[in-house]
Order: sequence, then structure tokens, then C-alpha cells
Amino acid sequence: MTTLYLTEPYSTVRKDGESLIVKIPENKESGQAARSVRVPMMKVDQVVVLGNSTVTTPALLALLEQQAEVCFCDYWGRFQGRLAPSVSKNVYVRVAQFEAHADYRRRVRLAARFVRGKLHNQRTLLLRSNRSLADGDVAEAIARAAATIGAIIPGVDGLEVEQDGPPDPARPQQESALGALQGMEGAAGAAFFKGFGHLLKQPLEFTGRKRRPPTDPVNALLSFGYTLLMNHVLSAVQIAGFDPYVGYLHSEGYGKPALALDLMEELRTPIVDSVVLTVINKQIVRPSHFDEQFGVYQLTQAGRKLFLQQFEQRLNTEIKHPIFGYKATYRRCIELQARLLAKFLTGEVPVYRPLQIR
Repeated sequence: MTTLYLTEPYSTVRKDGESLIVKIPENKESGQAARSVRVPMMKVDQVVVLGNSTVTTPALLALLEQQAEVCFCDYWGRFQGRLAPSVSKNVYVRVAQFEAHADYRRRVRLAARFVRGKLHNQRTLLLRSNRSLADGDVAEAIARAAATIGAIIPGVDGLEVEQDGPPDPARPQQESALGALQGMEGAAGAAFFKGFGHLLKQPLEFTGRKRRPPTDPVNALLSFGYTLLMNHVLSAVQIAGFDPYVGYLHSEGYGKPALALDLMEELRTPIVDSVVLTVINKQIVRPSHFDEQFGVYQLTQAGRKLFLQQFEQRLNTEIKHPIFGYKATYRRCIELQARLLAKFLTGEVPVYRPLQIR
């Protein structure tokens, strides 16, 4: 199964038998002629619409019938919404999800597992990348960043939950167990991206993670990649039977997919951060592949295509799953982690083990 990305402006997708026909109009600026592409519907499990393209109603209905979803992003790649099949009938998973959320101690301990997985993978990427560096000063800076993260991990593992209920709203958030956990995550993130900047081989400005808006090319790549990853995680948590808006690490907010954001934490580095390093260091994406307006950077259409190719390649990369011991693509690992979380919450397995890359 694969994702169909609509990157060409004003494309139209219609149903023709058991296939989707993508009609791409002429592009006078690039000199590209109008053309049509036939895609077997059985191979598509997700359609991502980037910008102004159209998917006809018969095509939408056919996609929903085969449990495929359609995600809509604006021209710049910012997530706008999604059309998904009906919610899973497994109500027992959602009941267990809500019960764990209401139990403050369980909530914090589960949140710590997500953070633990994230920090482990950040440290692993830094250490793995550092092995091939010839510059001693750069290698030392990356080693320091990895050591900082390594020093934080025991605090996450040994976090004490001092109360049975959520903190008093009148108390500073950082005084609660959940606040302390988020503080450790933030400190590790600052160290990681400091080290991450030293790994970049192109002279692209990067002084740390800046989310909204992305103020440099590297942050534009990270933001676009995280949006794409979020689409896949949202799909996985719904397939597993969850309500994506009730999470443990991330606070709830109207329209905020807190659980998907939770599960995404351990997946950011092995999937998106790795792809960003690849496209920059192999010069697949260059400074000319970015638009800048009022200090905000976004990928051009050509840049998005190049990044999407590498992102899909990463999703289809097989690894030996560290928990189950068999080979699985990263795409499959996303769903496996969602199902493992469901099994933990319903009592089928004793602990939730995040995806930790070796």
C-alpha cells in the first residue's frame, strides 16, 4: 500500500473502474504538457492533497469504501483536515483509553514511555551519525549533545508521580510530575537540535527548532515532514480503535489530536529527522528549493516532490522490529506501535514499549 500525493496545482482525481485517474493540467511556467496518470485503487491507502487540487465525489466514496483516507494540506504543506473512514467499532479500546487518561498516575507513567522512546532515538541518531565524522570539534559537540540527552533519560525512567490527581491549576505547571516530564523533554530537545545542527553539511541557517512559522530552510523541512508523519499516525491510532483527541503527554485542546501527537514523539527522529539529514547532506534539496516571504521559509513545488520521494522511501525501509523481532517497514511500525498501545491499555500486555532504534 502507498500514499498518493497530489503536488501539481489544479490536478483532478476521478474514479475509472478500479483505478484512479489523475489529470494534471499544462504548466506553462515549467513547460510541462498536460497528462493523465492511472493509479490502481487497490494500491492506495492514503491520498494527500497539497494545495488546489480536486478529488471527485465518486473517487472519495470509493476510497472510503476501501478504508483509505484523504488528507488536505494547503499549498505550503500545513495540515488543514482529513476525510477518514468510519470510526473503529472497538469501543473497548476507547473505554480503556479514557480510563487511563482519568487515572493521573497511569497517565504520567504512560507519557513517560513516549518521552523515553523519543529521547532514546534522538541520542541514537546523534551517536550513530557521529561515528563517521572526521572533524574533531564537531564530533565533540555532538557527543556533548548526546551525553546531555543520556543524562536526562534516567530522570524520565525514575519520574515519581507525587499525587493521584491532576495538579492544582493555581500551582505552577512545572511543579507537577507531568510538568517536570515536559521540562525534561524540552531540555533534551534543545540539546538534540543543537547537535543536529552540527550534522548538517550544507551552509543552511539553523539555530534550533522553530515551529510556527519556520524561519529557516531546515525548520521548513522539519515542519513539512512532521505534518506528513502526523497524517500516518492519525490513521494508525484510528485503525487501532482510539480517539485521537485524548492523549497523555500532550494536553487536550479543541481539534488537537493529542494521542496522535503522543505516539508521534518516538517516531519523529527515526523517520522525519533522518530524512531531513539525508536530503540536506546528499544535496537532494538545495537552497534554491525554498521560497522565503517575510522571513518565513517553505519548500517550492519542486522541493516538495524531492522531499516526498525520500519520505516515502524511508517509510518503506525495513528494519528488524526491536520488540517483535521480525522485519517491518517504518510504515508498518507506526501501526504496530498503535496496536501495541491498545493491547497495553486493555491489559493484554503488561507494559507499553516505545519503538527504540538500535
